[in-house]
Amino acid sequence: MAERPRTLGQLRASRYPDETVKDEMRRNLMARLAAHKPLFPGIIGYDDTVIPMLVNAILSKHDLILLGLRGQAKTRIIRSLVSFLDEAVPIIAGSEVNDHPYHPVSKYGVDTVREQGDEAPIEWIPREARYGEKLATPDVTIADLIGDIDPIKAAAQRLHYAHEGVIHFGIIPRTNRGIFAINELPDLQPRIQVGLLNIMEEKDIQIRGFPVRIPLDVHMVFTANPEDYTNRGNIITPLKDRIGSQIATHYPHTLEDGITITTQEAWITRGDGAKVGVPRVFREIIEQVAVEARHSEYVDQKSGVSARMTISSLEALISNVERRALLTNEKTVTPRICDLYAMTPAITGRLELVYEGEQEGAQKVATALISRAIRTVYGKYFPLPTAQQRRNPKFSAEKEQARPSNDDQEYAEIIAWFDMGNTVSLSDRMTEAEYRMALNKVPKLRRVAEDAKSDLLKDTDISTAMEFVLEGLHAYSQLSKDRLIEGRAVYRDLMSEIFSSGEETKEW
Repeated sequence: MAERPRTLGQLRASRYPDETVKDEMRRNLMARLAAHKPLFPGIIGYDDTVIPMLVNAILSKHDLILLGLRGQAKTRIIRSLVSFLDEAVPIIAGSEVNDHPYHPVSKYGVDTVREQGDEAPIEWIPREARYGEKLATPDVTIADLIGDIDPIKAAAQRLHYAHEGVIHFGIIPRTNRGIFAINELPDLQPRIQVGLLNIMEEKDIQIRGFPVRIPLDVHMVFTANPEDYTNRGNIITPLKDRIGSQIATHYPHTLEDGITITTQEAWITRGDGAKVGVPRVFREIIEQVAVEARHSEYVDQKSGVSARMTISSLEALISNVERRALLTNEKTVTPRICDLYAMTPAITGRLELVYEGEQEGAQKVATALISRAIRTVYGKYFPLPTAQQRRNPKFSAEKEQARPSNDDQEYAEIIAWFDMGNTVSLSDRMTEAEYRMALNKVPKLRRVAEDAKSDLLKDTDISTAMEFVLEGLHAYSQLSKDRLIEGRAVYRDLMSEIFSSGEETKEW
């Protein structure tokens, strides 16, 4: 690699192009498109929706805003825009605002070029140093973003307050010739938003009313949550009018995209404990919990359900299995259905309920969401227990007729065994031997589990599949389930629920 120019004269001799940051991003994007290279690695599920709009915005040299609920990869997208910048660009050495050597904008840059001419020193800054980001909060000031007078500098250098040399530049001028992002724009006070107008339209800044005009070259990017438009603030109309493209983000459209995102982001391979493999069915259930939450009448949909919930849930599931391995001193451990309920702490903190109440309310909603997710996924692998639904007086005839018909005897022997007063107690602390022994007591349970679609059993332990059958029968109101303390659950016949002593904790 040839040595980079170190003076203004050498830079001119190298025929270095004179272009704006938006021209630079457009050039690099066009080259990547022509070479069919990935544009936004790690961004899943946006190939046909968000990414084409982002490409069009960059090609159009637009400032842009990403509008979407929390956990939709908005921040990751704006940070990945840095990849469309050149590896490094030249600036006048020592410049606070990344002055372009060909046309400096600060007093320091102008003076340096005027005094030293072609011998003006140049330094190169990497693309990472050309990105600035600020979270909008009510206490952000114009001085933070644009700059202010520095009285100490004025006194030390004996400068008049009207002299440009007394200016202390804010974060936006210091990101000149780069990308500047403001997260959660509506949280920025309207009078501060007004200060951004000149930067975006007239491409200059004014500080404290000084006749100082510094034309900045900045690609402005914003993010916002639709909830914030009414709850915490608004985007003023003149500023909104200056944003070239508004791009709406979304949650994964398919379960497969959700699984890919969660697998990519979660801490799965830990290396310092028992090796825990997570079967496909568990990943589907975890993603289905998010789907159920995004359609639940108990969850405030204006707030959204972040993808971080599924990431934390998967991590909590693995940790619960790790804990069992340490308690039982076993090296080979696999997740169980009862481990899924250890995810509730990862769920409750990320749900905004429609009716906020006592702490127990969030716990009940989280437990119900897990149960609904299990019910939904169960139907993908096992016949639905329809014939026995007439045993449940709460299940209407209309719903029964809407279900597909199945073999009347599919689960009859299992349910009959529970009707005789038998119970099965399972815990996330049981050893593998105790766990299998408890499940093997139930007649025909193993055969039903083995008859499941092969996709379930290829990476799932047979005992886990057997527990899945019991949980499915409970989800479809064929068995009662008492959830007790310490991660233990007792499956029993449905009628026993009516005569329960009330000591157990029931699912909502």
